[in-house]
Amino acid sequence: PLKHLGYKAVVVNVSDIYAMNGIATQITVSIAVSNRFPLEAVEALYEGIHLACKTFGVDLIGGDTTSSAKGLLISITAIGEAKKEDIVYRNTAKENDLLVVTGDLGAAYLGLQVLEREKRVFEVNPNSQPDLTNYTYLVEKQLKPEARKDMVELFATLDVKPTAMIDISDGLSSEILHICTQSNVGCNLYEEKIPLDPQVIATCEEFDLNSTTIALSGGEDYELLFTISQEDFPKIQGNPHLTVIGHMTDKSVGVNLVTRAGQQIKLTAQGWNALRK
Repeated sequence: PLKHLGYKAVVVNVSDIYAMNGIATQITVSIAVSNRFPLEAVEALYEGIHLACKTFGVDLIGGDTTSSAKGLLISITAIGEAKKEDIVYRNTAKENDLLVVTGDLGAAYLGLQVLEREKRVFEVNPNSQPDLTNYTYLVEKQLKPEARKDMVELFATLDVKPTAMIDISDGLSSEILHICTQSNVGCNLYEEKIPLDPQVIATCEEFDLNSTTIALSGGEDYELLFTISQEDFPKIQGNPHLTVIGHMTDKSVGVNLVTRAGQQIKLTAQGWNALRK
Protein backbone atom coordinates (compact mmCIF):
# COMPACT_ATOMS: atom_id res chain seq x y z
CA PRO A 1 0.00 0.00 0.00
CA LEU A 2 1.47 3.31 -1.11
CA LYS A 3 0.12 5.18 1.91
CA HIS A 4 2.12 2.85 4.15
CA LEU A 5 5.16 3.27 1.91
CA GLY A 6 4.98 7.05 2.24
CA TYR A 7 4.70 6.83 6.02
CA LYS A 8 7.56 4.34 6.32
CA ALA A 9 9.81 6.37 4.03
CA VAL A 10 9.58 9.28 6.47
CA VAL A 11 9.99 7.09 9.58
CA VAL A 12 13.26 5.50 8.44
CA ASN A 13 14.79 8.95 7.96
CA VAL A 14 13.60 10.74 11.11
CA SER A 15 14.71 7.66 13.07
CA ASP A 16 18.33 8.56 12.25
CA ILE A 17 17.83 11.96 13.89
CA TYR A 18 16.39 10.40 17.05
CA ALA A 19 19.35 7.99 17.10
CA MET A 20 21.59 11.03 17.68
CA ASN A 21 19.36 12.25 20.53
CA GLY A 22 17.99 15.02 18.34
CA ILE A 23 14.51 16.10 17.30
CA ALA A 24 13.52 15.96 13.62
CA THR A 25 12.04 19.25 12.44
CA GLN A 26 11.86 19.19 8.63
CA ILE A 27 12.04 16.85 5.64
CA THR A 28 12.48 17.22 1.90
CA VAL A 29 10.86 14.67 -0.44
CA SER A 30 11.98 13.92 -3.99
CA ILE A 31 10.20 11.35 -6.12
CA ALA A 32 10.63 10.00 -9.64
CA VAL A 33 7.48 8.28 -10.88
CA SER A 34 6.64 6.45 -14.10
CA ASN A 35 3.45 6.95 -16.09
CA ARG A 36 2.07 3.58 -14.98
CA PHE A 37 1.27 5.16 -11.59
CA PRO A 38 -2.08 7.01 -11.66
CA LEU A 39 -2.56 10.31 -9.85
CA GLU A 40 -4.48 8.47 -7.11
CA ALA A 41 -1.39 6.37 -6.32
CA VAL A 42 0.80 9.44 -5.92
CA GLU A 43 -1.86 11.05 -3.72
CA ALA A 44 -1.93 7.91 -1.52
CA LEU A 45 1.86 8.08 -1.19
CA TYR A 46 1.69 11.70 -0.07
CA GLU A 47 -1.17 10.91 2.33
CA GLY A 48 1.23 8.60 4.14
CA ILE A 49 4.00 11.20 4.06
CA HIS A 50 1.61 13.84 5.44
CA LEU A 51 0.44 11.51 8.22
CA ALA A 52 4.04 10.84 9.27
CA CYS A 53 4.83 14.57 9.24
CA LYS A 54 1.82 15.16 11.49
CA THR A 55 2.71 12.25 13.80
CA PHE A 56 6.33 13.29 14.32
CA GLY A 57 5.83 17.04 14.17
CA VAL A 58 7.98 17.69 11.10
CA ASP A 59 7.42 20.11 8.22
CA LEU A 60 7.68 19.09 4.56
CA ILE A 61 9.67 22.04 3.19
CA GLY A 62 10.41 21.05 -0.40
CA GLY A 63 11.88 18.51 -2.76
CA ASP A 64 11.58 17.56 -6.39
CA THR A 65 9.19 15.58 -8.58
CA THR A 66 10.26 14.12 -11.89
CA SER A 67 9.43 11.30 -14.28
CA SER A 68 11.00 7.85 -14.18
CA ALA A 69 11.46 5.39 -17.03
CA LYS A 70 10.03 2.66 -14.82
CA GLY A 71 8.82 2.21 -11.25
CA LEU A 72 8.92 4.65 -8.36
CA LEU A 73 11.95 6.21 -6.68
CA ILE A 74 11.71 8.02 -3.34
CA SER A 75 14.46 10.05 -1.68
CA ILE A 76 13.83 11.76 1.67
CA THR A 77 16.21 13.93 3.65
CA ALA A 78 15.49 14.60 7.33
CA ILE A 79 16.74 17.69 9.13
CA GLY A 80 16.83 17.94 12.90
CA GLU A 81 18.22 19.88 15.81
CA ALA A 82 19.75 19.28 19.23
CA LYS A 83 21.87 21.14 21.71
CA LYS A 84 25.53 20.45 20.99
CA GLU A 85 26.05 18.93 24.43
CA ASP A 86 23.09 16.55 23.96
CA ILE A 87 24.18 14.97 20.64
CA VAL A 88 25.05 11.27 20.87
CA TYR A 89 27.35 9.49 18.41
CA ARG A 90 28.14 5.84 17.68
CA ASN A 91 31.81 6.03 18.60
CA THR A 92 31.65 7.02 22.26
CA ALA A 93 30.67 3.78 24.08
CA LYS A 94 33.01 2.86 26.93
CA GLU A 95 34.08 -0.37 28.59
CA ASN A 96 31.61 -1.47 31.32
CA ASP A 97 28.75 0.58 29.82
CA LEU A 98 25.40 -1.21 29.76
CA LEU A 99 23.84 -2.10 26.38
CA VAL A 100 20.16 -1.20 26.25
CA VAL A 101 17.42 -1.56 23.62
CA THR A 102 13.95 -0.01 23.32
CA GLY A 103 10.81 -2.04 22.58
CA ASP A 104 11.10 -5.57 21.18
CA LEU A 105 12.83 -7.07 18.15
CA GLY A 106 12.12 -9.29 15.15
CA ALA A 107 8.48 -8.40 14.53
CA ALA A 108 9.02 -6.41 11.30
CA TYR A 109 10.93 -9.24 9.60
CA LEU A 110 8.26 -11.77 10.55
CA GLY A 111 5.56 -9.40 9.32
CA LEU A 112 7.27 -9.48 5.92
CA GLN A 113 7.38 -13.29 5.98
CA VAL A 114 3.64 -13.45 6.76
CA LEU A 115 2.80 -11.01 3.93
CA GLU A 116 4.96 -12.92 1.44
CA ARG A 117 3.29 -16.20 2.42
CA GLU A 118 -0.18 -14.70 1.95
CA LYS A 119 0.91 -13.31 -1.44
CA ARG A 120 1.96 -16.81 -2.57
CA VAL A 121 -1.40 -18.20 -1.42
CA PHE A 122 -3.23 -15.45 -3.33
CA GLU A 123 -1.24 -16.17 -6.51
CA VAL A 124 -2.33 -19.80 -6.38
CA ASN A 125 -5.93 -18.97 -5.41
CA PRO A 126 -7.00 -15.37 -6.17
CA ASN A 127 -10.30 -15.98 -4.37
CA SER A 128 -8.63 -16.63 -1.02
CA GLN A 129 -8.92 -13.95 1.63
CA PRO A 130 -5.85 -13.46 3.88
CA ASP A 131 -6.51 -13.95 7.58
CA LEU A 132 -4.00 -11.80 9.44
CA THR A 133 -5.82 -11.87 12.79
CA ASN A 134 -2.96 -13.62 14.59
CA TYR A 135 -0.30 -11.42 12.99
CA THR A 136 -1.63 -7.88 13.39
CA TYR A 137 1.32 -6.66 15.48
CA LEU A 138 3.89 -8.17 13.09
CA VAL A 139 2.28 -6.79 9.95
CA GLU A 140 1.92 -3.33 11.47
CA LYS A 141 5.60 -3.30 12.49
CA GLN A 142 6.52 -4.11 8.87
CA LEU A 143 4.13 -1.76 7.07
CA LYS A 144 3.92 1.09 9.59
CA PRO A 145 6.94 1.15 11.93
CA GLU A 146 7.25 3.95 14.46
CA ALA A 147 10.41 5.95 15.05
CA ARG A 148 11.22 6.38 18.74
CA LYS A 149 10.84 10.11 19.24
CA ASP A 150 9.31 9.26 22.61
CA MET A 151 12.63 7.85 23.81
CA VAL A 152 14.48 11.11 23.15
CA GLU A 153 11.86 12.85 25.27
CA LEU A 154 12.18 10.13 27.94
CA PHE A 155 15.97 10.58 28.13
CA ALA A 156 15.44 14.27 28.84
CA THR A 157 12.84 13.50 31.52
CA LEU A 158 15.04 10.89 33.21
CA ASP A 159 18.17 13.07 32.87
CA VAL A 160 19.97 10.28 31.00
CA LYS A 161 22.38 10.85 28.15
CA PRO A 162 23.39 7.66 26.31
CA THR A 163 27.13 7.27 25.79
CA ALA A 164 26.50 5.93 22.25
CA MET A 165 23.38 5.25 20.18
CA ILE A 166 22.17 3.88 16.84
CA ASP A 167 18.81 2.85 15.41
CA ILE A 168 18.16 -0.78 14.47
CA SER A 169 17.55 -0.77 10.74
CA ASP A 170 19.92 -3.53 9.58
CA GLY A 171 19.52 -5.96 12.51
CA LEU A 172 20.65 -6.03 16.14
CA SER A 173 23.95 -7.82 15.45
CA SER A 174 24.97 -5.36 12.72
CA GLU A 175 24.24 -2.34 14.92
CA ILE A 176 26.12 -3.75 17.92
CA LEU A 177 29.13 -4.34 15.65
CA HIS A 178 28.88 -0.74 14.36
CA ILE A 179 29.03 0.64 17.91
CA CYS A 180 31.82 -1.72 18.96
CA THR A 181 33.96 -1.07 15.87
CA GLN A 182 33.58 2.70 16.02
CA SER A 183 33.97 2.89 19.82
CA ASN A 184 36.89 0.43 19.87
CA VAL A 185 35.27 -1.82 22.50
CA GLY A 186 33.96 -5.39 22.79
CA CYS A 187 30.55 -6.56 23.96
CA ASN A 188 28.74 -9.44 25.63
CA LEU A 189 25.13 -9.74 24.47
CA TYR A 190 22.93 -12.09 26.51
CA GLU A 191 20.49 -14.20 24.48
CA GLU A 192 18.04 -14.58 27.36
CA LYS A 193 17.73 -10.79 27.69
CA ILE A 194 16.70 -10.05 24.07
CA PRO A 195 13.10 -8.71 24.20
CA LEU A 196 10.63 -10.67 22.05
CA ASP A 197 6.89 -10.12 21.67
CA PRO A 198 4.74 -13.25 22.27
CA GLN A 199 3.51 -12.98 18.66
CA VAL A 200 7.14 -13.18 17.48
CA ILE A 201 7.79 -16.31 19.54
CA ALA A 202 4.58 -18.01 18.34
CA THR A 203 5.16 -17.13 14.68
CA CYS A 204 8.79 -18.30 14.80
CA GLU A 205 7.53 -21.68 16.04
CA GLU A 206 4.94 -21.77 13.24
CA PHE A 207 7.51 -20.91 10.55
CA ASP A 208 10.18 -23.13 12.14
CA LEU A 209 12.52 -20.17 12.62
CA ASN A 210 14.96 -19.44 15.44
CA SER A 211 13.66 -16.38 17.30
CA THR A 212 17.16 -15.29 18.38
CA THR A 213 18.39 -15.37 14.77
CA ILE A 214 15.38 -13.29 13.69
CA ALA A 215 16.00 -10.72 16.44
CA LEU A 216 19.71 -10.53 15.58
CA SER A 217 19.44 -10.33 11.80
CA GLY A 218 15.86 -9.46 10.80
CA GLY A 219 16.22 -5.69 10.77
CA GLU A 220 13.73 -2.88 10.09
CA ASP A 221 12.76 -2.67 13.76
CA TYR A 222 13.68 1.05 14.07
CA GLU A 223 14.12 0.64 17.80
CA LEU A 224 17.01 2.46 19.49
CA LEU A 225 20.11 0.60 20.66
CA PHE A 226 22.25 2.55 23.09
CA THR A 227 24.80 2.37 25.85
CA ILE A 228 24.68 4.08 29.24
CA SER A 229 27.09 4.32 32.13
CA GLN A 230 26.33 2.00 35.05
CA GLU A 231 25.72 5.06 37.23
CA ASP A 232 22.60 5.82 35.15
CA PHE A 233 21.11 2.34 35.55
CA PRO A 234 18.87 3.28 38.54
CA LYS A 235 17.26 5.97 36.38
CA ILE A 236 16.06 3.45 33.75
CA GLN A 237 15.55 0.45 36.04
CA GLY A 238 12.05 -0.99 35.79
CA ASN A 239 11.07 1.07 32.73
CA PRO A 240 8.85 -1.20 30.58
CA HIS A 241 10.13 0.35 27.33
CA LEU A 242 13.81 -0.38 28.01
CA THR A 243 15.72 -3.66 28.34
CA VAL A 244 19.37 -4.10 29.35
CA ILE A 245 20.65 -6.81 27.00
CA GLY A 246 24.41 -6.78 27.62
CA HIS A 247 27.47 -4.76 28.52
CA MET A 248 30.52 -3.37 26.79
CA THR A 249 33.91 -4.98 27.38
CA ASP A 250 37.54 -4.49 26.46
CA LYS A 251 38.13 -4.82 22.73
CA SER A 252 40.28 -7.93 23.30
CA VAL A 253 37.22 -9.86 24.56
CA GLY A 254 35.53 -9.49 21.17
CA VAL A 255 31.83 -9.17 20.37
CA ASN A 256 29.97 -12.21 21.68
CA LEU A 257 26.52 -13.67 22.06
CA VAL A 258 26.22 -15.45 25.42
CA THR A 259 23.65 -18.21 24.86
CA ARG A 260 21.06 -19.40 27.36
CA ALA A 261 23.41 -22.32 28.05
CA GLY A 262 26.23 -19.90 28.93
CA GLN A 263 28.23 -20.58 25.76
CA GLN A 264 29.99 -17.64 24.06
CA ILE A 265 29.54 -17.36 20.28
CA LYS A 266 31.23 -14.70 18.17
CA LEU A 267 28.62 -12.27 16.88
CA THR A 268 28.51 -11.79 13.10
CA ALA A 269 26.49 -9.37 11.01
CA GLN A 270 23.87 -11.11 8.87
CA GLY A 271 21.70 -8.04 8.35
CA TRP A 272 21.42 -5.70 5.38
CA ASN A 273 24.62 -4.04 4.17
CA ALA A 274 23.89 -1.17 1.77
CA LEU A 275 27.49 -1.18 0.47
CA ARG A 276 27.80 -4.93 -0.11
CA LYS A 277 28.71 -5.72 -3.73
